Amino acid sequence: MVERNLVNVLLLGGGFMLIFTSFQTLGNIEQTIIDSIKKDLPSFAGDGYTSLAIIYAALSLSNWVTPSVLSAIGPRLAMVIGAITYCLFMASFFVPHVALLYGCSVVLGAGAALIWTGQGMYLSQCSSGDTISRNSGIFWAMLQMSMFFGNLLVFFTFQGKTHIDETTRSIVFAVLIAVGIVGLVFLTCLRRPSTSGDAPVELSHSVEPRQAFLNAIRLFQTPRMILLSITFVYTGLSLSFFSGVYGSSIGFTNAIGTSAKQYVGLNGVFIGVGEVLGGVAFGLLGTRTTTRWGRDPIVIAGGVLHMAAYFLIYLNLPNAAPFGNTDALSYIQPPSALVAMGCSFLLGLGDACFNTQCYSMLGGVFKSQPAEAFSIFKFTQSVAAAASFVYSSYCGLHVQLLILVALGIVGTITFCVVEFAVKRERPALERDYEK
Repeated sequence: MVERNLVNVLLLGGGFMLIFTSFQTLGNIEQTIIDSIKKDLPSFAGDGYTSLAIIYAALSLSNWVTPSVLSAIGPRLAMVIGAITYCLFMASFFVPHVALLYGCSVVLGAGAALIWTGQGMYLSQCSSGDTISRNSGIFWAMLQMSMFFGNLLVFFTFQGKTHIDETTRSIVFAVLIAVGIVGLVFLTCLRRPSTSGDAPVELSHSVEPRQAFLNAIRLFQTPRMILLSITFVYTGLSLSFFSGVYGSSIGFTNAIGTSAKQYVGLNGVFIGVGEVLGGVAFGLLGTRTTTRWGRDPIVIAGGVLHMAAYFLIYLNLPNAAPFGNTDALSYIQPPSALVAMGCSFLLGLGDACFNTQCYSMLGGVFKSQPAEAFSIFKFTQSVAAAASFVYSSYCGLHVQLLILVALGIVGTITFCVVEFAVKRERPALERDYEK
């Protein structure tokens, strides 16, 4: 029944909301936290950007084998295994050691491939052609509510602190791990998708693991997926920027004032506000807007919002902000916390535009191969995110913004090209779906 599948989507969104309340909060503050750990423990040589780069590199490589794994164990078990790796990664911060940090980053990357590909496959199984946009929007809105709770915790616990002491760090880590474990419990409660009534997208589990891998390779080589991969690359670059680089850049800009570190958490809250508003809007109106106008107007709107945010960030924050505490200034003097939070909101809202429509595209257009399609999505997105975290250690803020602007424009265009082709084929696709 439709009601059962909607309950599954709500459970899925709730589990991801809790798990990523933990992880996205930690990712947002990781470089800031590690900077404080180094001051307390000079022998610790870990780096937050390097850890995040390792996570996304491992995720990208693992995505090529996840269709094979999912064909053997199914999406529900895959998501549970993936969730466990997130909890282990967060626990590693209680024992600051370079080998442990980077080793757990590799494990988390492999687990992230399982949880995200499993999520895409499971969401497709719980959706029909009529409900995929709605379910994608509901899931995305619930997922991005994770930006509120963890970052509000950071906002209050980091209040008035220029150095994050060990006691404060331990409190934050303990709360985040406990929340992640509750999210893991949610995922264990997921039920098998309904196959009666308005039948959801089906995916055969009889596909051999080797065949699933070959199917993913062939799908990746199709012109349509190649074009979409450029859009996916951009979403990976923007993800790494607003989830790791931008918050740290705010915290490192001394001219913002003594509350600069506190604004790292508030930045995450405003990103979350934009993400949730976008997810709710496109969840409630997704089917109506997709049927009437298609997905391209929403993606174009997301591109415009991101371009506006990048321009304001260029004016507001200094070029050296990603590297560490700096007294440098940019064009707005002194840097405005209000403008910084406004940019956070625009980044979140624009990201919701891109990702809800990518989910809708993959779950609707590639409904016969959801595991392969979502694994390609996460592969290209993760390669881009890993590359971004690598060059973030060497490139100033202005160069990073220039890269984002260029890929954002190209990625918006390529998505629209595919969507125009889908619009032309939609009548035939609807007839095939009815059969």
